[in-house]
Amino acid sequence: MRCWLVEREYDDKGLVRLVYATPDGSRRLVSERAATTLRETGVTAAREVDPETLDDVDDPALGERYAAEVERVRAGYGPDDPI
Repeated sequence: MRCWLVEREYDDKGLVRLVYATPDGSRRLVSERAATTLRETGVTAAREVDPETLDDVDDPALGERYAAEVERVRAGYGPDDPI
């Protein structure tokens, strides 16, 4: 299932929290990676995700925000574009 980057947060420990969501904003994948690793591998606008690894988004307002962000990202980037 294709999911799109909707959120990226940096912490003071050098970790980056990435959130990829489904186009309707109802499901998401959250991962944390070292910032140094991301500099080497990069982050793409979308990625293919096993549907079984996705979590439900229980907050309707958050789901709406994710859906809107997916639309914004899809309008400006191709799935494999670095972002």
